Amino acid sequence: MPTQDYILEMHHISKSFPGVKALDGVTLRVRPGTVHALMGENGAGKSTLMKCLFGIYSLDEGEVIFDGKKVCFSSVRDAIQSGISMIHQELYPQIYLSVMENIWVGRLPVKYGVVDYKKMYADTAALLRELEINIDPKTVVGSLSVSQMQCVEIARAVSFHSKVIIMDEPTSSLTGNEVEHLFHIISKLRSQGIAFIYISHRIDEILRIADNVSIMRDGFLVGEWNAKEITNDFIISSMVGRKMDQLFPKRNNHPGEVVLELEHFTSPVSNCFRDISLTLRKGEILGIGGLVGAQRTELIEAIFGIRKSTGTIRINGREVHIPSPIQAKRHRMALLTEDRRRSGIFGLLSVSENMAIANYKSYIGLLGALNYKHIQSDAQQGVKKLKIKTPSLKTMIKNLSGGNQQKVLFARWLLTEPEILLLDEPTRGIDVGAKYEIYCIIAELAEQGKSIIMITSEMTELIGMADRVVVMCEGRLTGELTNEHINETEIMRLSSDFSSKLENVCGRDIPEVEK
Repeated sequence: MPTQDYILEMHHISKSFPGVKALDGVTLRVRPGTVHALMGENGAGKSTLMKCLFGIYSLDEGEVIFDGKKVCFSSVRDAIQSGISMIHQELYPQIYLSVMENIWVGRLPVKYGVVDYKKMYADTAALLRELEINIDPKTVVGSLSVSQMQCVEIARAVSFHSKVIIMDEPTSSLTGNEVEHLFHIISKLRSQGIAFIYISHRIDEILRIADNVSIMRDGFLVGEWNAKEITNDFIISSMVGRKMDQLFPKRNNHPGEVVLELEHFTSPVSNCFRDISLTLRKGEILGIGGLVGAQRTELIEAIFGIRKSTGTIRINGREVHIPSPIQAKRHRMALLTEDRRRSGIFGLLSVSENMAIANYKSYIGLLGALNYKHIQSDAQQGVKKLKIKTPSLKTMIKNLSGGNQQKVLFARWLLTEPEILLLDEPTRGIDVGAKYEIYCIIAELAEQGKSIIMITSEMTELIGMADRVVVMCEGRLTGELTNEHINETEIMRLSSDFSSKLENVCGRDIPEVEK
């Protein structure tokens, strides 16, 4: 029976697909004016549960009660119009339309048979002012940053008078200041009685912003707790089903001779990286720290030949020229990109095809035909070695969890037999259990003598995985840390070394409505 204590109740929800029971009797209850965190490893059932709520999947068993009434949404539109909105991790705005058109798309105000742009501007400006979002309603959305686009999505959800807003990994691409502004918006809306279902792998954020935490594992609800009564370790053990004495594996690598040197490495593009000099040793994990915008990604893309650069690169003491990724591969380099969905995986190709794609030349026979037997053999070894969970080698990679997609990308590059691996945010968007498995892969590669440059925005990863850390700020190296000096305080100090002021891109002021 519905209760007045909850704005949303999902009772005993079950959902099966051929050969898989994705949800087994899950119950979720959300109070108005609270942030309810939903946690679990990739594949735990979080997304399936939200799709059942949102009208994308029909229920096999169970019932949904929203705002005191039993509901059964037949579509996303039904859910939104009833007062439930969802902001996805991957934002898909209409990039060629303005901010105000994105917010009111499908329900543009009309006067005398034509769109009333004056009213739309005024309504949008008032909405953005209420949320303290400093974006001009006429700005084309394609010109906005990711955090600004997210602000627009929040404003759109509020414009529907939503009583429940679902947020899926909302901070995965945000800077620290942008996270602060997001939390400010959430707190403001929470005080107005709006409830949030907050899906995230970032435990520190959950413990800070959430009122309640529900944890799922393998399609079951493990339990629900008051966020103030649980700890980081408790959440991790509840998610993975085992105690984790440490977040990172023990490393037995022993850095040796220098294998890569950069001297006065500089981008010809203004406001990019400049005058970078560093070394990388055999069997070493070199971490690169810094805030978003520090030009870390641009640096390793230039090392890999994707971007132009000046300066000197030496590999094993010999000066080399790397004008393209093809040349980088010839020098036994590999690059794991920051955004696996956009520049890593080929979503509509199979697991085996994704593994083989960087090494296709080795599979071409004398008559120019691909040796599919060889591809399947290598792919099977990759699955076994990296413990990739996939129904088959023919499964489309987009259907795997984020952690398993990342393992496939590791397997892809290992087939090229690299000696230098450039890893850009290797654990972004994957759960804590999969992170540990990725850490083990990285540690094992270093132990085998592979040299690794790892960019990560997570302090714990830098501290827990790197033998040595260099920090960048505004395109320059600001310092190098070793041993006990690799700590959060020093990393943050060096990360902001060139910044006189950190500003929130969303801001706090809204221009006055045009008269």
